[in-house]
Amino acid sequence: MPTKASRVPTLWLFTDSQRLPDPRAAVGRLPRGLAGVVFRHDDHPDRARLAHDIARICRARRLVLVIAGDVRLAAALGAGIHLRSGRWPSPQRVPGFITSSAHRGADLHRAASARAHLAFLSPVFATASHPGAPSLGPARWSALARAAPIPVAALGGIDGASVRRLPRSLCRGVGAIGALA
Repeated sequence: MPTKASRVPTLWLFTDSQRLPDPRAAVGRLPRGLAGVVFRHDDHPDRARLAHDIARICRARRLVLVIAGDVRLAAALGAGIHLRSGRWPSPQRVPGFITSSAHRGADLHRAASARAHLAFLSPVFATASHPGAPSLGPARWSALARAAPIPVAALGGIDGASVRRLPRSLCRGVGAIGALA
């Protein structure tokens, strides 16, 4: 499990049961040893089986795996945890890599207090996951990232062109669904 900032993956696939119903192939295409997966298939009818399959692919490809909001499943898989807005889903903690979602400065501070290694600040741009939802835009995202007490990655409408609109010095990684599907 990476513990140093230099070993934090810079490319992250977010699973999504609507936009990427079966993420196995997309996980298998991620660059070996250089990426991470945020498993979010909360409403999948056989979530545990799918998570086990994803964990097996991640181990084989040396990818970091974090499970969104489910400490028990993360512990069973030997995976890290993805916090929602910096909040632990239960008093129980798991060892390993910790990421968090963040949508405002308070979420970034809560993620830092929860000892997250990386926060995904979103949505940066308009995104198919939340059509019509307001986005931060590059200027507001950059201001929040600059003031953040932990490393920040970009999420929401991220692709090869949009990520170039963010300062490299502030953007420690990117998360995507469609661009990696």
